[in-house]
Amino acid sequence: MSLDTPAREGLVARAFRIRHDNRFIFTTMLLSACISLVASFVLSIDALLLAEDPDRVLACDVSAVLSCGAVAQSWQASLFGFPNAFLGLVAEPVVITIAVASLGGVRFPRWFMASAQLVYTLGLIFAYWLFAQSMFEIGSLCPWCLLVTVSTTLVFTTLTHVNVRDDNLYLPRPIQERARWAIDHEVDVVVVWLWLIFLAAVIGLRYGPALLG
Repeated sequence: MSLDTPAREGLVARAFRIRHDNRFIFTTMLLSACISLVASFVLSIDALLLAEDPDRVLACDVSAVLSCGAVAQSWQASLFGFPNAFLGLVAEPVVITIAVASLGGVRFPRWFMASAQLVYTLGLIFAYWLFAQSMFEIGSLCPWCLLVTVSTTLVFTTLTHVNVRDDNLYLPRPIQERARWAIDHEVDVVVVWLWLIFLAAVIGLRYGPALLG
């Protein structure tokens, strides 16, 4: 065994403790939710601007492929009869409240955290439905929407981490034990980064240079 092995083990152990510390987890959740809130706010403003002038060129209309305007004027962008970005203006402040309160030492009831997981899972599904629609139906990608997709993924990951760790999800015992093992062994970190790399690869393979052309 080399002399620097204990130092390496100490560094790994310290990194493990930091990543599983509530301060790190809820700070990550807070920052991700804030990013999503800002993106939703910008998208909401853009939706209002386009409602006033459908021919307006938005700042994020970089190319035919990378275009907020093309996505915002599709039927998918107002699935419920109003701009989808308005949902982010409602949902993200709730996540921010949970993160800030948890950083302050508040521990929410199990049913509340399980409900938050359910609602945010539906939000994640919706975000990826919109991503798929942009990729394969609309044929354009909105930079702010992509930012929402990534930040939503990170919030979902941190929320799931907390709920699995604290046994908030009312899972059958064998499933809970396997999920807890995955959390304890950093499987969630590996999965989320591989997933984000996969998404970037899919976008690159489908559009390539056309993103900026």
